[in-house]
Amino acid sequence: MPDEVLIERRGAVALLTLNRPEARNAINRAAALALEEALAAADADDEVRAIVLTGAGDKAFSAGMDLKAFAAGELPFTDHGFAGIVTHVLAKPVIAAVNGPALAGGFEIVLSCDLVVAADTAIFGIPEAQRGLVAGAGGLVRLPRRIPLAQALELALVADPISAARAYELGLVNRVVPAGELVDTAVALGERIARNAPLAVATSKRVIRETVDLPEADAWPINDAAFAAIGASADALEGAVAFAEKRPPRWTGR
Repeated sequence: MPDEVLIERRGAVALLTLNRPEARNAINRAAALALEEALAAADADDEVRAIVLTGAGDKAFSAGMDLKAFAAGELPFTDHGFAGIVTHVLAKPVIAAVNGPALAGGFEIVLSCDLVVAADTAIFGIPEAQRGLVAGAGGLVRLPRRIPLAQALELALVADPISAARAYELGLVNRVVPAGELVDTAVALGERIARNAPLAVATSKRVIRETVDLPEADAWPINDAAFAAIGASADALEGAVAFAEKRPPRWTGR
């Protein structure tokens, strides 16, 4: 795996680190390809139950697109969009561990993740309008699905960043912790997810993602099909038997 993304296993959690601290973890073509590959490998690994994504150093989670590389004609996109993540459909939960500023494309990487743990020093924003641009890697689409419309509009139109505390108030962030506790907290959250049945976790994520923007009447068939499939799974039976026998379940993912 290229050095642009470091990979570490912590139990059932794959810890991926954007590793361009000299460029504030900005995304060039190599970093996009490396992240795409690392995410796909973790998602395909039966031993991995959750993925944590963070940035190297303490200067930034990611500054977004590497503008120097872009000026040289290099595009940080793959078949899965910007940074190899923004349109990458992954079965397993992805947790962003935001160690510093997550701005522009960096924020859009965060919005591609399922859960967010932020250092108390982190900031978030889409400042593109201040530069004559728009957030084109999902910020304008995903923000109003994550926070109230008026707040999404303010982030896009005023284009000033917000603190981790404010992001938590808005529901963008699940946890805010001291910077020194960030990665351990995110990994612990992943480990807590990993104790649950993997098929049920993946199905729950899929149903929420697929139905979040649907009218309720259209969402029910998706929900009911998922419920029926899970109810017939070996893990559903194992969960009931383990409960009756007062022991931890032994999940198989089937």
